Amino acid sequence: MNRAESTFVQKACAYLTRPTGELLVFESPEHDGLQIPKGTVESGETPREAVFREVAEESGLGAFGEVRQLASDVWLRRDSRWYVRHFFHSVVHDAPDSWTHTITDGGGEDGLEFEFSWVDPATAGAFALDLDEYVDLLYPHPA
Repeated sequence: MNRAESTFVQKACAYLTRPTGELLVFESPEHDGLQIPKGTVESGETPREAVFREVAEESGLGAFGEVRQLASDVWLRRDSRWYVRHFFHSVVHDAPDSWTHTITDGGGEDGLEFEFSWVDPATAGAFALDLDEYVDLLYPHPA
């Protein structure tokens, strides 16, 4: 199947950072490597709305700062599925150093437990599903 014949699934991806610059990540039993909160944009929902919903569903965090969009791309997964990924950033001021959250949304991940923690993105290494693609946009670059 080529791109023209494919369905493009919309995804919302959240880079959540502490004021110190640490990035929220989790590990799941489904993929090797670190991940960020993310998920499919539902019918009638904008990617921005989806990022709020996905963060709440996957991490349990219900409040975070202003959200800004960093980038969007078209990404081919190894199983030949195309995704339009929308990456957003927000700062989180009140969250524990680490926690476990159980998904209870009734969807395909229902019952899974995600172990959340904060990492220095500069030393974290590669993330699962190329989710670290735009981490460098979080921080100002020297001129």
